Amino acid sequence: MANSTNQKTSNFLEEQVVHDLDTGLKVDSLKFRFPPEPNGYLHIGHAASLFLNFGLALKYNAPIYLRFDDTNPTQEEQKFVDAIKEDIKWLGFKWSEERYTSDYFQQLYDWAILLIKKGKAYVDDQTSEEIAEQKGTPTNMGKNSPYRNRTPEENFDLFQRMKLGEFLEGARVLRAKIDMASPNMLMRDPIMYRIVNKAHHRTGNDWHIYPMYDWAHGQSDFIEGISHSLCTLEFGSHRELYDWFINQINIEKELVPHQFEFARRNLSYTVLSKRKLGELVEKGLVSGWDDPRMPTIAGLRRRGYTPNSIKSFSEKAGISKRDNVSDIALLEHSIREELNATAQRVMVVVNPIKLTITNYDKEKEILEIENNPENPQSGFRKVTFSKELIIEQEDFKEHANRKFFRLTLGKEVRLKGAYIIKANEVVKDSKGKITEIKCTYDPKSKSGSNTEESKRKVKGTLHWVSMKHSVGIEVRNYDRLFNDPMPEGHEGKDFMEFLNPTSLTVNKKALAESSVEKAEIGDRYQFQRLGYYRVDENSNASNLVFNKTVSLKSSFNPKNTL
Repeated sequence: MANSTNQKTSNFLEEQVVHDLDTGLKVDSLKFRFPPEPNGYLHIGHAASLFLNFGLALKYNAPIYLRFDDTNPTQEEQKFVDAIKEDIKWLGFKWSEERYTSDYFQQLYDWAILLIKKGKAYVDDQTSEEIAEQKGTPTNMGKNSPYRNRTPEENFDLFQRMKLGEFLEGARVLRAKIDMASPNMLMRDPIMYRIVNKAHHRTGNDWHIYPMYDWAHGQSDFIEGISHSLCTLEFGSHRELYDWFINQINIEKELVPHQFEFARRNLSYTVLSKRKLGELVEKGLVSGWDDPRMPTIAGLRRRGYTPNSIKSFSEKAGISKRDNVSDIALLEHSIREELNATAQRVMVVVNPIKLTITNYDKEKEILEIENNPENPQSGFRKVTFSKELIIEQEDFKEHANRKFFRLTLGKEVRLKGAYIIKANEVVKDSKGKITEIKCTYDPKSKSGSNTEESKRKVKGTLHWVSMKHSVGIEVRNYDRLFNDPMPEGHEGKDFMEFLNPTSLTVNKKALAESSVEKAEIGDRYQFQRLGYYRVDENSNASNLVFNKTVSLKSSFNPKNTL
């Protein structure tokens, strides 16, 4: 059992938990929840709430419920339920119980009838436009609905008929009777139920009315005995209504839940609205919710991010009381830092040009090259070296200035893990394009041989692949989905105007060293001098596909976050 007096707190919400424990709340009464709506995939913004709620539950040995807020059958599907559960498990979390707001539909309905009988709720026949206009503005009080004074008996009859599906969608709603002059617009007779004549993914056609978020949220917390209902800041103005509803149905429970707010997680160069992410999917601008360019947990996983890197990002970004934007470079830094320490190095050439070592007279030789210089325990791998090699086209210039430290005629470079070579001549096709570089090598300059020649300093080191011992692979280079840091921040412009047209480039003719033949889906590598990559689910025995996770380097300083 946790003792609040010796717990180091990590944010202001945990301080609230500790305060409540210190002022009488029993540790056994602590209970948290994570309540996603199954209308899309979880994204990096949800990670803040995930790590917060599950982290507090774990630290204080308290239960946490995974509750699906399934109150809108027009948008919710079982596939989203399954995807959310998969993401949470992948992040390493376990929930105490799995619940659904639909589990409480009958109880919520019964409580709504209780409010009707108490004269605290009424059926309104106005259109949504009429209700919105009649609510007034923040500076002008609202006007009472002409249906506000219906008798409890009439309201009860109409509400029952709404439930049975006698009316068309939009014909009637159930509203709470609170105060049309309240300075809080949400307290001006909010809608509790609307008619939706569509099948629900769990309850089928049992219901024709569905509870609104404000009615279902607090009551679900109350039913489950949640002690701390943690929401993002936009729900701060909802707290008064949250408390009002609970006070109407309070049946003398010892524990009454309380809502607390924190800032939502925003991220530069992307959008974190499930509706807008859904638009990208529906319009075919991305391949799906798990497209590696998407900020969804599934997309990040497919791109090559790890649970630890997402946790590291969440910890560095922190929990705030004010809305802010985290730099996407902080997220990239988190995975780069991890992969630098853990990823096996391999050599891959994406834009090949042939390089022939004219004085190499062996058929081949096997070199042993370290898997990860950051981790001596990672060992070595065997790489085949031969007379005919492949290097990157951009690593050679026939003529270059002094600032070009790669291969050029008459100059030397080292081949990674192998020998020092010198370019002597080129072969060109009929159009003058270079098709082959002819070199000589210093046979005594082998890396790690401890000879004087091997210790010679040359300014450039290139990666390479043996032509006859290479593996063809597909390389998908992903970049940021948007080319503007705030794609939603331009008045009068649609966020899609800022989509990055080069966020994905595909190379199906890359060549890799033969060690990648054994790569399996999910394996992560550093392609030396190119970046970090993960084996994609689209891979098969005849075609390995690698997704670029992140570049090797960045000028980003994690101390200077947005």
